[in-house]
Amino acid sequence: MNSMVFGRYLPVDSFVHRLDPRLKIGALLALLITVFFDAGFLGYALIGLFVVVALILTKIPAKMVVQAVKPMLIMLLFLSVFNLIFLHTGKLVAKVGPLSIYSGAIFQTIYISIRLVLIVSLTTILTASTKPLDMTLGLEHLLSPLKVIKFPVHEVAMMISIALRFIPTLVEEAQRIMKAQASRGVDFNEGTFKEKVFAIVSLIIPLFISAFQKADDLANAMESRNYNPEARRTRYHQLHWRLADSFVLGLIVLLCGTIIVMSIVL
Repeated sequence: MNSMVFGRYLPVDSFVHRLDPRLKIGALLALLITVFFDAGFLGYALIGLFVVVALILTKIPAKMVVQAVKPMLIMLLFLSVFNLIFLHTGKLVAKVGPLSIYSGAIFQTIYISIRLVLIVSLTTILTASTKPLDMTLGLEHLLSPLKVIKFPVHEVAMMISIALRFIPTLVEEAQRIMKAQASRGVDFNEGTFKEKVFAIVSLIIPLFISAFQKADDLANAMESRNYNPEARRTRYHQLHWRLADSFVLGLIVLLCGTIIVMSIVL
């Protein structure tokens, strides 16, 4: 639980923190799509170099990214084993008993690992460098064209922002409940399968109750302040597009375009 850093804002003064949230959200979506284009190791190296530079400019500690990747290791291990067992493309590399390992399965496993690390790193950069309020404003501006078809843009942006904000809170609450249960003799690591199921249930039920209680408290607080999602409103905090945003946008377009062209040519 201590390794969960997704959704946690890191309050430092950096170049990436000062960028427009609309640019950061749009860049994240574009890069997440580009990651799935098969441009080979050279394409992934270009995206990886961009991520490393972005992490340095964001002033995010390396251990924060490592902690963000750790929860994904189990899923990555499962996908790797699944590919090595069931994917039979390329040349036969090794044969261990009934298991045959092919080069295509190995490359596919490496690609999945690289993609997962890049996706987690890019998402961590966004959440660590963007305040929840700026995230809401950026999402609302990007979705504003959908107002033409009566799409509830403000409500959706608010829900996404609240969901991201509550992730660290729920993780801390789960950690507190686990410590309380451990002090009462509940062991989450040892015991039979049945005992582990009961231990997990003893964690999930109070966590759900706490989550609903916090959601109810938030709704009451918003209602007591006469919050109306359909009301027309002005904003004290306005988003401003700067020259640096245009420069970074050009780099993003150039990078994504290069990766797409490489995936077609190679």
